[in-house]
Amino acid sequence: MSAHKLDRIDIRILAELQRNGRITNTDLASAVALSPSPCLARVKRLEKSGYISGYNARIVLDKLGETSTVFTEVTLGAHHVDDFSRFERRIKTIDEVIECHLISGGYDYLLKFVTRGITHYQELIEDILVKDFGIAKYFSYIVLKSPVVKYHYPLTTLFKDSVE
Repeated sequence: MSAHKLDRIDIRILAELQRNGRITNTDLASAVALSPSPCLARVKRLEKSGYISGYNARIVLDKLGETSTVFTEVTLGAHHVDDFSRFERRIKTIDEVIECHLISGGYDYLLKFVTRGITHYQELIEDILVKDFGIAKYFSYIVLKSPVVKYHYPLTTLFKDSVE
C-alpha cells in the first residue's frame, strides 16, 4: 500500500479506527461498506505499511488526580544543527514532555508538559536549565481549561482530493 495512494475506503477505515480502535471487524466492515474478509485484509495492509502505528486507551487524567498542562515556548541560544539535535535528544528523556514541535516564527520549539502541578513544572524547568539543554529563553502558558480536545484527525476532509 505504501507504493500507491490510498483509496476512499482506506481513508474511511483509518477514520473509523481512530475514533474507535476497539471496533469489531464486522462493525468496521459495515461502516465502510465492505464484507468482513476484505476489510480485515485492508486493515492488516494498513498496519503493515505503517499507516497504523498502534492502538491505545485514552486515559481520563482527572479521574486519577489533579494535573497541570503547560505549553512552553523555547528559544535556543545557538542555532546550529548540533544544538537542535542535542536539545531534541535531551528533551525526549523528560517523561512529562508529551509533545515537542519545532516551530517557525518567533521561537524554536513548542513543548507540551503534563505535570502534577505548577510547582512540579517549575522544578522540571529549573532542572532542564541546570542541565544545559541549550535554552536561551522560555515562556510558559498554563492551561486553565481545554474546551476542545480532539483525538482524531479529519481524514476524510484532509485527504478527500488526494485519494484514488
